[in-house]
Amino acid sequence: MRTRVCITIDTEFSIGGAFSNAARTPVAEPLVWCEVGGQSQGLGFMLDTFARYGVQATFFVETLQRLYFKHDPMRAIARQIHEQGHEVQLHSHPCWTMFQREDWREEASKGRPKDNYHSRDVDESAALIHQGIDTFAGWGLPRPQVFRSGNMHHDDGLYQALAKAGIPYASNVAVAIFDCGDTKYRLYSGQHERHGVREFPVLTFADWAVCSKQHIKSLTIAGSSFAETRHLLEQARAAGIPLVVILTHPFEYVQNRDLAFSQTRTNNQTQRRLVQLCKFLHDNRDRFDGCGLATAANALPQAPASNNILLKGALWHTVPRMAAQVAYHKYGRWVLSRRHGPYIRPT
Repeated sequence: MRTRVCITIDTEFSIGGAFSNAARTPVAEPLVWCEVGGQSQGLGFMLDTFARYGVQATFFVETLQRLYFKHDPMRAIARQIHEQGHEVQLHSHPCWTMFQREDWREEASKGRPKDNYHSRDVDESAALIHQGIDTFAGWGLPRPQVFRSGNMHHDDGLYQALAKAGIPYASNVAVAIFDCGDTKYRLYSGQHERHGVREFPVLTFADWAVCSKQHIKSLTIAGSSFAETRHLLEQARAAGIPLVVILTHPFEYVQNRDLAFSQTRTNNQTQRRLVQLCKFLHDNRDRFDGCGLATAANALPQAPASNNILLKGALWHTVPRMAAQVAYHKYGRWVLSRRHGPYIRPT
């Protein structure tokens, strides 16, 4: 059986600093399309790459932003993704509910608005999930089968809410990004059932270890070299892990200097990694299947007691990746400063 590889893309708009600065406003399409010189280096680049190599991806599309963006710009984005044959699944950031209040600026000034599903009332979480389901219906899209929470925040109550809302699958867990403190959710790989909902965590691995101390990392395009990713995919296949979930965002394919994404340049490092991964999946399609998460989940037999394997990275991959990340980030900042002048941090 082929090992299924699910590239998942959190597709969302940004508050853009509006809660902390009255001069700022939320950012919509620029955070998704990420145009450089009139060409989309974010979503457009990703869709072109997936089409070239025959990879189906899963786009977790955020819906609560509609509480601010009344003209509904995400509708056209979600429909285009769907029409190109990819899965559109549900993503949700509760911080957008602040815009239901007329006095949202005053209320936000009192403290950072909550953007979590962790420690949230079950019925309240279920209502927010139903908002997303209704949004999909309004957009003319199939009912979402998979849910991902904003910031990967989760707890036992969220899975109760998902079950109540009739969502069968989730991908909320990325232990290196957020650990809710409950050992039942310290999930590194595979599939796991919680309250009747099957969770498919973002693959988390140990990228280095010194004596008894080890560092864990969740598998992302922006944060992992292709050498690391390929090494982990081969390990996952050898270990019998049936499905690997990888995380990315459209805005990671550019480098930017401002919250409005008006000063950007192409991130060739991240783009190259995505191309290499998709080419690898295409060239090894006898062993790996680049497919959507719901497609994979529907094909897999239910396994409530799936093995929870923590894969190991290789130090000879980790060290070069860390050095390359730092060097490329500094180089990008230098190029942007040459283009747009010295950076002045907003107050």
